[in-house]
Amino acid sequence: MTEPRIVVVTGGASGMGAASAHEFHALGDTVVIVDLDSAGAHKVASAIAAPDPISGDISDASFCRAAINNVVKEHGRIDVLVNAAGTIHRADSQSTDDADWKRVMGVNVDGTYFMCQAAIAHMRGSGGGSIVNFGSIWGDVGAAGVTAYCVSKGAIHQLTRALALDHVEENIRVNAVAPGEVNTPMLASQRETAPTADDLQALADATIPMKRLAEPEEIARVVAFLASDAASYMTGAIVPVDGGYTVR
Repeated sequence: MTEPRIVVVTGGASGMGAASAHEFHALGDTVVIVDLDSAGAHKVASAIAAPDPISGDISDASFCRAAINNVVKEHGRIDVLVNAAGTIHRADSQSTDDADWKRVMGVNVDGTYFMCQAAIAHMRGSGGGSIVNFGSIWGDVGAAGVTAYCVSKGAIHQLTRALALDHVEENIRVNAVAPGEVNTPMLASQRETAPTADDLQALADATIPMKRLAEPEEIARVVAFLASDAASYMTGAIVPVDGGYTVR
């Protein structure tokens, strides 16, 4: 019987992070959730009988190091890191103030980098591991009205490629999933009015060849694949899961 992996999922309190936590649990892994939303993280952890989550802000490098060190202390190692935590600011450059810019970069870029840095420090001494970062379709093709978010996700794609090359000889694989429009709280956030089901369907009809939004579980299954031995010859890959959005 294969020994359960130790999997850390940032942003595991909701959306695609929560779906990823459920997916790894279903595979028999031990999942540790890291999230600023303590209540949400505890709710998901309870649902999957996971260890107590770790609550804090991943834009703080010292927190990231402490979180990973705690996981290794409690469980002996870290096998998989999933960087699903992220935030968005819906504005162009002229409507993005310094604080908005720094927060998006702090969570999406700094947080992913700091968590990778901390995890790799342990993985490289224990035979390797797998990291799956969350990029976005907007990390490659761009979009209007979300300047900081687009830039942050482009950075994640390049971070993924750079780390993959840096650590390929240490048996550490680093890949990224690039979701399209997904039915999560973020999709509806920071809009003047909350979109209705009809609004979301109209969005899908207008932009997605498959004519529907993804469900978080559909993204989580790709994340689990990238983290698994089934993807053993993949590193530095950015995998779009977008219903055909970017090919059109």
